[in-house]
Amino acid sequence: MSPPVTHFCCLRKHPLAYTLVVPWYPQAIIGIVAGITLALLAVRPFRVWVLHVNICYLIAFHLTRFVGFYLLYLYSRHELPYAFAVRGGIGDILVATLACVLLFFANFKPALITWNILGSIDILDVVITVARSESAVPGSMHQLDHFPLILLPTIIVPLVIVIHGLIFYRTLRPFGWAYAQRIDHGPADQ
Repeated sequence: MSPPVTHFCCLRKHPLAYTLVVPWYPQAIIGIVAGITLALLAVRPFRVWVLHVNICYLIAFHLTRFVGFYLLYLYSRHELPYAFAVRGGIGDILVATLACVLLFFANFKPALITWNILGSIDILDVVITVARSESAVPGSMHQLDHFPLILLPTIIVPLVIVIHGLIFYRTLRPFGWAYAQRIDHGPADQ
């Protein structure tokens, strides 16, 4: 029986060859993001709905990032590594707090783009930190294997990444901002 997969990008000796071993967290996140992206490209009703939904709903989903308080709590109990729990937790709390403010100023394009850049950098840093932490100390991210934190790599983080991409798409494409505002708030003459 082989040992559980716990190392990130390390070679493990196999009787016939060396094998590359990657923990399931980044694999799950990448796979789910790819699946959602393919669904957006292939399923027209889903794509139309996502491009027509009020941008405030996309921003509001980031309130789930207040999970950072729970990460800090788990760090205080020595159940998560510092790099993930403290850096990621504080970053998530900051992004979620700014999302609360941005809900009132969603029509201010520079603020939306700046927040989206900060949020994207933070979530990508968190994903990389998870992989590095698990690589450095196998089993250090064991809390992500159990409820409620198993929801992070399987639902929350992939959706956060896709939503950041959608916000970039809606705000940076030609005519995207005017189109999104018209859809979000109705025609200008109403």
